[in-house]
Amino acid sequence: MQRLSGLDASFLYLETPTMHMHVAMVAVLDPKSMPGGYDFERLQHYIDRGVRTQPQLQRRLVEVPLKIDHPVWLEEPHFDTLHHIRRVSCAAPGGQAELAALVGRIMSTPLDRAKPLWEGWVIEGLEGGRVALVAKVHHAITDGVSGSQILSAMFSGSPEAPPREPLRAHEDDEPVPSEVDLLRDALAARIARPKEIVRMFKRTSNAVKELYERRKDPEHQANVSVFDSPRTRWNGPLSAQRSVGFARVPVADVKTIRKAFGVSANEVVLAICAGALRFYLEQRGELPLAPLIAACPIATRVRGQSGNRVSAMVTSLATHLESPAERLRTIRAVTRNAKQEHDALGGDLIRSWAELATPGLVTTAARLYSKYRLSELHRPMFNLMISNVPGPRVPIYLAGAQLAAIYPLGPISEGAGLNITVMTYTTHVDFGFITSPALVDDIDQLAALVPPATRELLQAAESAQPVESHKQS
Repeated sequence: MQRLSGLDASFLYLETPTMHMHVAMVAVLDPKSMPGGYDFERLQHYIDRGVRTQPQLQRRLVEVPLKIDHPVWLEEPHFDTLHHIRRVSCAAPGGQAELAALVGRIMSTPLDRAKPLWEGWVIEGLEGGRVALVAKVHHAITDGVSGSQILSAMFSGSPEAPPREPLRAHEDDEPVPSEVDLLRDALAARIARPKEIVRMFKRTSNAVKELYERRKDPEHQANVSVFDSPRTRWNGPLSAQRSVGFARVPVADVKTIRKAFGVSANEVVLAICAGALRFYLEQRGELPLAPLIAACPIATRVRGQSGNRVSAMVTSLATHLESPAERLRTIRAVTRNAKQEHDALGGDLIRSWAELATPGLVTTAARLYSKYRLSELHRPMFNLMISNVPGPRVPIYLAGAQLAAIYPLGPISEGAGLNITVMTYTTHVDFGFITSPALVDDIDQLAALVPPATRELLQAAESAQPVESHKQS
């Protein structure tokens, strides 16, 4: 038995009928390299063996009575991947539009909390004989980095590699703790909470004071803050449905832009997203005068840690600037400053407060906020989430089928109904867009603007004067 961390549990508390807290990876596979050709049973066997190397995928939730503390993980007795792996066919002709439509439907339903919180969908019938694996996992289990590691554990560097061996065989079933045991442990954990809350108030007030003094310095370029965001069409209440879109650009183009401007690869990704968003809103006569604000997760993981190890910063996308070069330079300046402010506040501040959260109170607040559409009553905290997740730099294989593309998808939230998650794989950078169709009914058109936004930056790079170089990310 293992109690969830406060941050892991917060993704359970925040989930509502319209705000699902799962993430996904859409792995497009080319079975031409599969020994003997495509075979679903072979693919299913490799997925099963890979899952059995990941203990976090074999555990289920057990709630604490009265919700006085965070839930616990318990090993699922009689665990069987047959309850989690589904086989479906894509509508003809099986192109990117049809795949996106099917993935949108898969993302529109919450995970069953009575089972381990993941699903695997094998999608057949794609163009060119390809298949796709949609790995859908609850955010309570993983963040973007650890999710990438979980998926990579199922793959290998060779099409001839045998299935992975489980880390260990199932032992005797773990006994289910009684309600009395759960309450006793939860109360013991809560005894120290008041002292910890006082300590966190002091720590937070000191951090805020330091930030205030920092921004008073005339030589300090103030970063954006939450609630600085202008309202856009996707900044509103969610529906339960999801729609997704995919895009990809060559890694070589990102490197060319990065070198020309002396910026990081992550800053180039933000600038590409900014360009696509500006094109999209401008075409519809909806471009705000103020710049869009993005929330960007920051990994705080160290080797050997599991679960969610993330913090976040907010940064301007400079979408009010017409020049792509000036947009990128502004993004660089504001993002670097945002990272400095994030480090000054402490990367574990959010995680520490989440540890002290009262489950029932947070769950009730999230549901009331969604039910009464309170996101319509104030300016957005931020406009959208943009996350850049590291991916494999060499070709990898599952059951002998080569991974051709991988599109990551993150969650959306009330008031910020657009998420763009990005992953680099071999020679391409893959973009996954997700939204609620009640807010954006043409997400495919937004995704299609990623290549033009990249070309715009490439043209600007031809005459760019690099800023002072720094360590590239």
